[in-house]
Amino acid sequence: MISRRPRTSWSAVVIAATFLAAGCHTTSYPGAIPAPSVVSPAPAPVTPSAAKSSILPHTADDQSPEDADNPIDHVIAISIDGLNPAAIEKLGKSRTPAFHRLMREGAYTLNARTDREKTSTLPNHTTMLTGRPAAAQRGGHGYTENFDNGGTIHRAAGHYVASVFDVVHDHGGSTAVFMAKTKFRIYQRTWNSHGARDRVGENNGRAKIDRFTIDRNNTRLVAKLTAELGRKPRTFTFVHLSLPDRVGHARGFMSQPYLGAVKRTDKLLGRILNTVADHPALRRHTLVILTADHGGRGASHYTASKLQNFRIPFMTWGAGIPAGRNLYGLNPTFRSPGSSRTSYSGKQPIRNGDLANLATDALDLPHVTGSEFDSPRTLDPFR
Repeated sequence: MISRRPRTSWSAVVIAATFLAAGCHTTSYPGAIPAPSVVSPAPAPVTPSAAKSSILPHTADDQSPEDADNPIDHVIAISIDGLNPAAIEKLGKSRTPAFHRLMREGAYTLNARTDREKTSTLPNHTTMLTGRPAAAQRGGHGYTENFDNGGTIHRAAGHYVASVFDVVHDHGGSTAVFMAKTKFRIYQRTWNSHGARDRVGENNGRAKIDRFTIDRNNTRLVAKLTAELGRKPRTFTFVHLSLPDRVGHARGFMSQPYLGAVKRTDKLLGRILNTVADHPALRRHTLVILTADHGGRGASHYTASKLQNFRIPFMTWGAGIPAGRNLYGLNPTFRSPGSSRTSYSGKQPIRNGDLANLATDALDLPHVTGSEFDSPRTLDPFR
């Protein structure tokens, strides 16, 4: 578990915190319920902050003794759909400066792994949010289809499946998603229309996602995201960008058009990082996690046994993250897999499914109920 000084901004929340009991429910759920694209209740509070960060140089006014140990008040999780890490290497720092900024100023690996059985979008994003593998027979979330079937993740699993949204919401935090594919409406049905009762402290309701935004235009989506980050940042924000996957399917993964899409995505990523760095309340108390649902080469990414499909990046950047460090070097409980696919037995590689518990751990909240990936929460980019 990440070890830092107790967080001053979450004192009331930590006192009330207990493990999420809602994940124990076993209930069947009906099918589709129409949902709007955006749900935006009351603004989330911006936590006063002032801690030293490696993101940008600071003046003395940026720091105060009470926050000297960098409590994390915000996590921004970014998934780049179809990002083959070989594209970052091929393009280099001159053509992908934002990705290389994450590598230079943060802790990262370009050799993380997807879910073992599936290298497709919906199964892997559900894995990121729940900390579970896809296969239901081994305790996974059970959603193996790559389209919105009109149901819920709970229905696929046969029981309630808790997510990072459950943990943050039920402990008094705020949540948001910004996604570039309409198939992700299944998450609004799953954790809003069919969210579990809040059994932790004050009842914050069943809807676990406070703002739900889908916009297929990546540039417009990032504009909406950065506007919210500057105005009322949420405790946990999940961002999905789709350009590499969209162009990869149309023109081929690792083709010149695909590399161009990665370059354009890098510019969008740069806008997000600059927004964090430009706002003191964000840059001193925010963790950014970046990963991907799959890679790809040639015509597709669906063969789960191919290295170019299951090899993905996993990057961390923000307050308290050591600069330019390899995540495997920082975390000896994980094993760098080389070029192997790896099984779920023995020492594990870093996976995109580690995102959920890294986010909750950084926020000093309980792990996601029922999660398997890094459930002991030994992944620590702050070492």
